[in-house]
Amino acid sequence: MELDVLIVGAGLAGGSLACALAGSPLRIGMLEARPPRRAEGWDARVYAVSPANVDFLTRIRAWPHLDASRTNRVEAMQVFGDRGGKVEFSAYDAGLDALAWILEASPLAVELWETLRRQPNLTLLCPARPSALDVDADADAATVTLDDGRRIRARLVVAADGADSWVRAAAALPVRTTPYGELGVVANFRCEAPHHDSAFQWFRDDGILAWLPLPENRMSMVWSTPEAHAQELLSLAPEAFCEKVAAAGDNRLGKLELLTPPAGFPLRLMQVPQVVAPRVALIGDAAHAIHPLSGHGINLGFQDARVLADLLNGLPAHRDCGELSTLRRYARARNEEVRLMQGVTHALNRLFRPRNPLLAALRNRGMQLTNQLPVVRSALVRYAAGLI
Repeated sequence: MELDVLIVGAGLAGGSLACALAGSPLRIGMLEARPPRRAEGWDARVYAVSPANVDFLTRIRAWPHLDASRTNRVEAMQVFGDRGGKVEFSAYDAGLDALAWILEASPLAVELWETLRRQPNLTLLCPARPSALDVDADADAATVTLDDGRRIRARLVVAADGADSWVRAAAALPVRTTPYGELGVVANFRCEAPHHDSAFQWFRDDGILAWLPLPENRMSMVWSTPEAHAQELLSLAPEAFCEKVAAAGDNRLGKLELLTPPAGFPLRLMQVPQVVAPRVALIGDAAHAIHPLSGHGINLGFQDARVLADLLNGLPAHRDCGELSTLRRYARARNEEVRLMQGVTHALNRLFRPRNPLLAALRNRGMQLTNQLPVVRSALVRYAAGLI
């Protein structure tokens, strides 16, 4: 099979890239082991999507088809330090409709998949798994061999296959991983008190706790905490777990009722110095991983997809979409934002980890000063929204 672009991985980053290439003359292939499935009940995998990426998802015709009753806007956010510091953010004060939109992962993945099934310039290869990647620097294409023996030649292979990317390893692209020694414990709850479309985050002695608003007085939690404490949380009976989470958030939303069983996933910083190689480009979690305290991981992936799609859609007909010079333009365009977000989230994690009283006083004083400067707060909000 001959293709222009082969995307390996039909997750949110890979699926959005393929949809963004729908109007191009490029022959696209999507390689995936299994189609995405909608989670039963409420999906514990919940994302905060920035306004800039809502615009991107609207542009590729995915956002309007989502069930609005399963998404919730964030109109305000309160961030609490471990020694009395506090910063408040408001969409209204920043001139925005919302700071972010909270939505489940699986409905969006399914919507992107259904869009791809109708895309005329795309071939779905599913179920299928890659077994070999052959890139000849002098050739005009890379060859991917599937585990059933089929061979696919593509001018460009895009790795959208997650943090443990097969394509990245097959292309021998190096990766630096820094484990945090923490788990992100996630669960969804029904709340006794209304959240009023507000998100909350606490920098605590036992980690970073975030509550994100879901529709009809529900909320999603991410508690980034040392592994030993995470295992203690995961071992609790449902009622005791709810009481622990409610108390950690100062009972701000009253009594909590568990909607999804808690789960934990290891947290790590993953830096990929080189996100392109001859005939290969990395996007999404294959290209980077950051601490979830900023809620920006999926937003970086969507912006990878947007930038690469815009670049490929803008190429003249005679240009090779897999030329290394073209791919380096993508790498340069994404380098600054990714490095900045990785640096900021890593620094915040390290800043709030030490239990030094003097350092605690300084960091909480910094939060108070930030809260007293509306211009600074507005600038931070607009940057996080992708509007600066």
